Amino acid sequence: MTTRFLTHSLQMRLALRLFAVFALAAAMVVAFLVYQNYDTAASLGDRQLTLRAEDLARSVSVDASGVPTLTLPPQLASSYAAAQDSDLFAIRMSDGKPIAASPVSFGTQVAAWPQATDRPDYFHLQQFGPRGEDYYGLTVALSSAVGRVSVTVAHAVEISQLIHSLLLGFVVHIGWLVPIFVVITLIIGIVAIRSGLRPVREVSRMAAAIGPSATSIRLPEATLPSELIPLVSAMNCALDRLEQGFVTQREFTANAAHELRTPLSIITTALDSIRDDPRLSKLKGDVARMNRIVNQLLRVARLDAVALDISSVVDLDEIAAGVVAAMAPWAIEQGRSIGFDTAGRPVLVRGNADAIEAALRNLLENAIVYSPRGEEVTVRVDRDGSISVTDRGYGIPPEQRERIFERFWRAKGNAVAGAGLGLAIVQQIMKAHRGIVTVRENASIGTVFRLNFPLS
Repeated sequence: MTTRFLTHSLQMRLALRLFAVFALAAAMVVAFLVYQNYDTAASLGDRQLTLRAEDLARSVSVDASGVPTLTLPPQLASSYAAAQDSDLFAIRMSDGKPIAASPVSFGTQVAAWPQATDRPDYFHLQQFGPRGEDYYGLTVALSSAVGRVSVTVAHAVEISQLIHSLLLGFVVHIGWLVPIFVVITLIIGIVAIRSGLRPVREVSRMAAAIGPSATSIRLPEATLPSELIPLVSAMNCALDRLEQGFVTQREFTANAAHELRTPLSIITTALDSIRDDPRLSKLKGDVARMNRIVNQLLRVARLDAVALDISSVVDLDEIAAGVVAAMAPWAIEQGRSIGFDTAGRPVLVRGNADAIEAALRNLLENAIVYSPRGEEVTVRVDRDGSISVTDRGYGIPPEQRERIFERFWRAKGNAVAGAGLGLAIVQQIMKAHRGIVTVRENASIGTVFRLNFPLS
């Protein structure tokens, strides 16, 4: 059921698609921010090197003897002194003659490099100095007080690693903030989807209430999304046709049953006046069965056409006692007996006394017909709001217990005459009372039918 909900639910499909959109958008935003931050960090590092090279070029001057020299401002000098192992520089004349270097070993190594151009030339210096560190730097030709000079500056990669560590911290924070944002946004989206689908759920509940006894219900179209209106409109048209078919069927059943009752009554009266005919008993039995089928057809037609009034409070114990007393003589004629276990006190439920009596009568008739001669059928009323009818017949196979409540269904090889309407009537009456009818095997032999009503 859970798998089917995940794969077939419109709400879940929309939520999953919304989640995919949010996740993709968040991933793209995070990737863009990370790229921009790393690119900005790299640009800032390059800009810092360029600024240092320009500061060094401006600090080049000529001393009293006319020799080019580097005179750093106090702040810049103290900065280089404090970071002697981290920041390197070397300044050369256009002819390659060194002006200044820090440390001297760096100037010696740079002296062998080609002269700089106006365009910065970036490099990565590995395993340099007494500590064997890696450096990142650039070489560029700049104007100075002594003409064009080649300035080479570099700083330790550790500084870049620090910047990258800060950026990594930013990525980590974004990494756990983004899922929370996506989840919160998804929850808001699901709430919005559920709110938008509320009219669809209302229509679904109304559609679930439509049945043979409530074919006049039509689904509203005013509050539905425009995409669903054609579907609901087509369903309402189908319900119109279905209702007309039910009306025609009910009218035919009721009219046919009414038309049959009169000639059957005449035949019954005529048979009662006949004496000493060996075929009389068989004819009377056939007419009695026909009368029973006609009465069942009439009851089916009434149940289909008019909703039962179940507003009254009735006593199940009293109804059962009345049915048992009325049917006991007929049961004796059939060679069976009826036992009655009373609840000992009123068992009150809300329902229709005539309909409950009809349901119990149908169960009793079936139990008596299917029980062997000489056996007893037991009717029991329990205080939990139930009536059970127990016979000692041959039982009902488990695979047939669901189908026995279908109209006109009869098991193959069933020798007992009937139309297959009795149990269908029982189930329809129980549905009208918001109760259920169940069937199970008897502990010893036979079958137990149980009518369960909600207590008043």
